[in-house]
Amino acid sequence: MNPGDPLKLIRFDSGRIGVVRGDQVHDVSDAVGAGQGAWPPVEMNRLIRDFAVLRPAIERAADQARPVPLSSVRLLTPVPWPNKLMAYPVNYHDHATEMASVGFANVQGYFLKAASSLCGAGDSIVLPNVKGREIHHECELGVVIGKEGRNIAVADALDHIFGYACLMDMTIRGKEERVFRKSYDSFTPVGPWIATADEVGDPRALQMKLWVNDVLRQDANTRDLIVGIAEMIALASTASTLYPGDLIATGTPAGVGPLAAGDRVRIEIERVGTMTLPVEQGSIGNNFVFDRPGAGAK
Repeated sequence: MNPGDPLKLIRFDSGRIGVVRGDQVHDVSDAVGAGQGAWPPVEMNRLIRDFAVLRPAIERAADQARPVPLSSVRLLTPVPWPNKLMAYPVNYHDHATEMASVGFANVQGYFLKAASSLCGAGDSIVLPNVKGREIHHECELGVVIGKEGRNIAVADALDHIFGYACLMDMTIRGKEERVFRKSYDSFTPVGPWIATADEVGDPRALQMKLWVNDVLRQDANTRDLIVGIAEMIALASTASTLYPGDLIATGTPAGVGPLAAGDRVRIEIERVGTMTLPVEQGSIGNNFVFDRPGAGAK
């Protein structure tokens, strides 16, 4: 690896950190102080914060590490302990039409999801045992914040990005609080890695697609966002200080639809990556809120 080459960073197995080159993983955990099973799991947050200093050591460690096949490791969500997991609703016009919604991102701003909803490319999407409800997939670009900032100017916003990841936003359709319906465990798959910003380049025209059982359901480009990526960062920072490792789900285009146990969901984003997760039926998750008659209307 040449100094300054773009990187793909993963968390894997019991919380180790690696660099992906082709189909090989190079373990750099010792270089970044990532221990096995550390709690809370904030090693990636610190790596992101200190990346400018750590990068030469990461590159040397990757060069010296004995590579192992990517297929031999379990991919975890890259940043399991963000200070904030932010999401923008209705941020593509075609999705607004699809959902008959006027709650655009430029009207509503962002909402928060529980960080415990995060899972990785080596996990499964687990459907809660909620009767009479559809649980939909949403294909999104995930943005990983790289440095602290408040009241960030639009012109400076992209400089605050550390990297990007594929992200799916799972949703129980209904009229209850959005955060509640979107915060079940496994409802925010992120991965398979973080592609650093220099790996991706300009994020304003990235093609992204999602398949269920090899049937294409979503196909869109970030050029069609209602609130652009820089504007999302600037807007969020007017309310909240952004910290290294914060995650932004940038919104989904049209084509959302239900998932069922046994499905396989694949997301692919140009220059970012691709990941496929199986869908399983869970045995828990029902509660009195979802038991109310008529509450499940879309």
